[in-house]
Amino acid sequence: MSVGAALLASPGLAVPAAAAAATSAYENAADYSLFLEEKYAIDYQGVATKGQYLESVADVLGARHSGAEVAFRDLNADDDVYPAAAALYEQGVLTADTVGAEKKLTPAAAVFVAVKAAGLQELANTYPQEKIDRALAKLKRKSAALTPQAAKELAAAADTGLLPAEYYGEFYAGAGQPASPELIETLLGKILTFNGKYKRYIGYVSDHDIVAKLTAAYASSGLIAAPELRDAADAALRQNLVTGYNLKDSRFDPNFVQSLSLTYSHDNLKHAIQLIGLLRSEHIDAKVQFEPKTSAFIYLKEWGEPQETEDYRVVQIENGNYIAYAKEYDISFEFERAADKEKFDAIVTAYAKKDSDDEPNLLAGSWWQPLYYSLTELDNYEVITNNKFSDGRYYVQSFSLNDDAAAVAEGFRRLAPDAKAESYRFWVDKPFFRYLNGESE
Repeated sequence: MSVGAALLASPGLAVPAAAAAATSAYENAADYSLFLEEKYAIDYQGVATKGQYLESVADVLGARHSGAEVAFRDLNADDDVYPAAAALYEQGVLTADTVGAEKKLTPAAAVFVAVKAAGLQELANTYPQEKIDRALAKLKRKSAALTPQAAKELAAAADTGLLPAEYYGEFYAGAGQPASPELIETLLGKILTFNGKYKRYIGYVSDHDIVAKLTAAYASSGLIAAPELRDAADAALRQNLVTGYNLKDSRFDPNFVQSLSLTYSHDNLKHAIQLIGLLRSEHIDAKVQFEPKTSAFIYLKEWGEPQETEDYRVVQIENGNYIAYAKEYDISFEFERAADKEKFDAIVTAYAKKDSDDEPNLLAGSWWQPLYYSLTELDNYEVITNNKFSDGRYYVQSFSLNDDAAAVAEGFRRLAPDAKAESYRFWVDKPFFRYLNGESE
């Protein structure tokens, strides 16, 4: 049995040189649009007002009005836009006492708000006139047409990529032209990115250096220590409430678009490298996020004396068995197309699922029951439950059959009453589902 499979809660290789599908080296308007719609229910169509934009900026920043009075000359406390405007004023994103909420949103107005929301104000303030003029020349703008502060902010937006080059043309069109939905959603995506609230990933499958990035991420990971959560989860193991759990750090969560992503679990770096190569050979590209985790499970005394390493520790418990802690990882992929996500199951089944001891032509370290899962529905997958408990940035999760989920969740709540509890259903590959039902092969 692989240690990776133990999270259930129920009783030096060269990457193939095949060309991968071409991909953008950065997020574009379509990427931001899908993310905003899925995560925040934001979807711009046609001409937007400044008030609508301010509400969106407040949403993506998670800005909330403290309740203290903020006096605007053109906005009352009972106006719909007031809470967002007041929250942004308190954070320094809005600096004037007039809002212009009903006005058509212009590209310049959108950028000026975005600079402050992205945390670039201090950088903009450092700009001397020569640097301002050089940056604004790219937009075919003259600093004399702007206030000194506006000129600095627009220049910094262009230089930092907050304002991508493909939208410079909106500044050529003349004063008063509305900001396009694509520019608005791109600026919102950039605000998220500059605040660390957008997607997290180490690169793309197609990157020439993705293996180096993956190797570095694996080498820098280790066993995760979160004593209070771990002690509660270990108590669940001792009480036979679960037979295993994972301990993870939310700082590595990918925050991908769920409809395009899935997560693959393993413990072997060589396997991960070969999996990347396999996807490239199948002409499938995807964003890649490495998520370190610790897998904890019961090690039976009849298996023999366990051998500890830096990445594998054991603690003996009262009945003579051990709790083992093993370094593992999840790799999350966000595919370019839903069709590529759908192909993943067949690819793993063909090349990374072990069916006999001497089966040839499989990836190194292939498991009998591989584990990969999706938070959105997929054909040929089964539905199970994740029982998740968080304390700060760390969380414990243990997968179970749906019929067992209530008992597992209640047991964890009793053992970790101060932790944030969450249970939800998701879609897992059939081999792991069979494993949860007691099949070892």
